[in-house]
Order: sequence, then C-alpha cells, then structure tokens
Amino acid sequence: MKGFIKLFLLELCCSYTLISVLGAVVNIIGGTETNNFNVIMMFCFCLIIVAVLKTHKLFENLSPLVMIIVQYILAFGLCSLLVLMISIFVDPISLRGWFEFIRSFTIPYILGAFFYYYKVFKDAKEQSELIAQIQELAEQK
Repeated sequence: MKGFIKLFLLELCCSYTLISVLGAVVNIIGGTETNNFNVIMMFCFCLIIVAVLKTHKLFENLSPLVMIIVQYILAFGLCSLLVLMISIFVDPISLRGWFEFIRSFTIPYILGAFFYYYKVFKDAKEQSELIAQIQELAEQK
C-alpha cells in the first residue's frame, strides 16, 4: 500500500507539473494570464485523472481500447461534475466555456493516457518476457 501511495503521488506530481508547464507555455504564446483558481482546478483535474487511470486493473477483463474509453468517460464525468458544482457557486458556464473545457480536458487526457498505458504495456511485456525466461530455465533443469 505504501508503494502504491508513493507511485500515485509521483504520477500526480509529474502530471500536474507537465500540465502546469504546458499551460504556462500556451498562456505565454497566447498572451493570456491564468489565475490561482485555474491552477487549483488543474490540480483537481490531475488528481481525478490519475486516480481514474490507476483503476485500470478493475477493467482488465475488457479490451484495452474499451478500458481506455470507459476510463475517459469516467474521468470526464467526474471532472464535469466538479466544474458543474463549482459553477453553481462561482459563475455559470457558457456554451463556449463547456466547449473549452471539453477541448482542454480531452487533449491532455489523451496525451497522459498514451504515456500511462505505454508504461503499463511496456511493464507487462517485460514481465511476460521474464516469465518466459524463468519457464525456459525451469524446463532446462
């Protein structure tokens, strides 16, 4: 459990740093500024997304593509719910705001999921090769 928490926090920190830096670059290029509320929302989104991606073991009986789509829908739904709850207290969100939210959520999610699943499948391949080597050694004896 301690290792799981360490890995979760490491992935959360790396993803948040990457998203923050990319957001800063986009803001510099676009000539816009961000506020502290947006920074907190980016962290909340990263927290939700990393938590959802860590549930991939619950969906192992599904094909990888279906698993990724289900996780995207789950993460998008949770983040949308968070935005909807906050919009009740802060400002209502316009249709353009929802469009921007969907775009701003989907692009980083796809990039993050790609790297996450690349790592997962690479680890699985390495474990499979290791098991094959162990079986070869066991057959030789």
